[in-house]
Amino acid sequence: MQEIPINTITSPNVILELIYRLKVKDVMTTDLVTASKDTTLRQIQYIMREKQVTGLPIVVGKRLIGIVSMDDIIQALDKGYIEEKAQDHMTRNLIVLEDDMPISFAISYFDRFSYHRFPVLNKHKELVGMITSRDITSTLLVEINREIEELEKRTRTTSLSEEMSGEIHTYSIMKNDFENAGYASTEIKKRLKSAGIAPHIIRRAAIASYELEMNLVVHSDGGELIAEYSPQTMQITARDSGPGISDVEAAMTPGWSTASEWIRSLGFGAGMGLPNVKSVADEFTIESTRSGTTVVCSIELHPKQEEK
Repeated sequence: MQEIPINTITSPNVILELIYRLKVKDVMTTDLVTASKDTTLRQIQYIMREKQVTGLPIVVGKRLIGIVSMDDIIQALDKGYIEEKAQDHMTRNLIVLEDDMPISFAISYFDRFSYHRFPVLNKHKELVGMITSRDITSTLLVEINREIEELEKRTRTTSLSEEMSGEIHTYSIMKNDFENAGYASTEIKKRLKSAGIAPHIIRRAAIASYELEMNLVVHSDGGELIAEYSPQTMQITARDSGPGISDVEAAMTPGWSTASEWIRSLGFGAGMGLPNVKSVADEFTIESTRSGTTVVCSIELHPKQEEK
């Protein structure tokens, strides 16, 4: 299993921001090496050796129909059918990513499945890339260095009470809008960072805002995320128009979820969203009826006893 040493709870704030902001298309390899369904496994073996790859997508035009892995080649050599065509022995039951998904999806896929790579499709279901765990870590390293350079250039540390007091920002969130998922939480983190708020406080706000935003995308019929700033606290409100939570107490239990199989296949629905929000908030309330759910959490921006 290709585990990536990154998670959305304890990773540094700069990494959290990147995995919510970057899309799969920003990370994937687009210089693809492919084969047709009539290519023999022997020919694929030679292509793998020449191109130094361990898996080859099988395509018809731009449509992905299967993958031949190094394991498939080894088995063909052992059982003596290396001269047969790819279509007879390729893996057809594929797990794919879409190019507009946040890379948090890809990270969850590598954690859940024992694959070395995943094909990437565009909205037209055409093969446009491949992604490996190395692609993710390499891109993050480059982006982290860029972020550090920007932080070093930034000298302005305006007081929150002077600049942001009374600000209210409202973000409209649409059902199943995975393309824009993470936008609101990224904007909230940027605003807190520009005001010089401590990184560990920004991290808590990042977790709360992202989990609430994704709950709106995944579980609701659409709604809004509202960020309100005062000199000492920020309040994040998630409000949707339904369908409501049937059992609020159960929903606050880690692991409880009503997510569909499709949502689970995308890496969501683990039942940790609301518990994660409550764990990082100083104050937390939730109300839900069939007409909608409202979650309000508050985070102290300048706690009297700083966390270590």
